[in-house]
Amino acid sequence: MKLKPMADNILLKAAEAQETTASGIILATTTKEKPGFFEVVSVGPGTKDVTMTVKAGDKVIVGNFVGNDIKLDGEDYKFVKQDDVLAIVTD
Repeated sequence: MKLKPMADNILLKAAEAQETTASGIILATTTKEKPGFFEVVSVGPGTKDVTMTVKAGDKVIVGNFVGNDIKLDGEDYKFVKQDDVLAIVTD
């Protein structure tokens, strides 16, 4: 099943969580927080007031308590508004 976001909504998929800290400490699964890094799956067309600046494939950072979580075909996704995106991650 495919989802196409409407208006200024963005469909995100969680990026891989880091298994170790920068100093090399291995994190147990119970101590991991929900990752703030996501990959953009698809983007709505925007509105007359909002021009979309993110695109599918971008890596983004969003706040911990924004958006709506959904599960589709065994995968976890999150719907957010473009205003909820804090940054686009570049190399």
